[in-house]
Amino acid sequence: MAERNTTVRSLHDIGLGVWFGGSLMGAVGLNGATADAQDPAERLRLSSLGWKRWAPVSAAAIAMHGVGGLGLIRANRERVKNQEGAASNTALKTALTLAAAGVTAYSGALGAKVEEQSQQGGRGATEPAAGASSDLASAQRQLKIAQWAIPAITGLLVVLGAQQGEQQKPSQQFAQRLRKKI
Repeated sequence: MAERNTTVRSLHDIGLGVWFGGSLMGAVGLNGATADAQDPAERLRLSSLGWKRWAPVSAAAIAMHGVGGLGLIRANRERVKNQEGAASNTALKTALTLAAAGVTAYSGALGAKVEEQSQQGGRGATEPAAGASSDLASAQRQLKIAQWAIPAITGLLVVLGAQQGEQQKPSQQFAQRLRKKI
């Protein structure tokens, strides 16, 4: 195992930070600001434009996080295999990363559906107008859940990453080796 994994750790952490922060900013800032537009159709159109501009950055962040994560697993494969709790943390992080990526993709599909029907307008990006079609209202309600699920899941990934950092402390590794010898 190499002593330093700065590049893959940076890809992993920056990618996750951008993914988490951008999705939270979009759900709070972008959706909140566009809800203040005077024209109900403009609320959906502007929100859709903002999320579409964000999509390539989000995709790059997800890719960075994935490449960095795979690099860290490879670099720490012996620790993951042998240290108590490391394999289960890694498995949970992998499952949550895949779930967050799936929710992100689903959110994009829902956003496209909302954009196609933006002329109907809305109270907000994810709040249907009183006269909205059932198709648009359903897409907006699902989009609201998806857009909040992304920062929730990626925030949990941040916590699990912190836990893995704690597992790498020399005192934790020493205690693990000591318990195995006893």
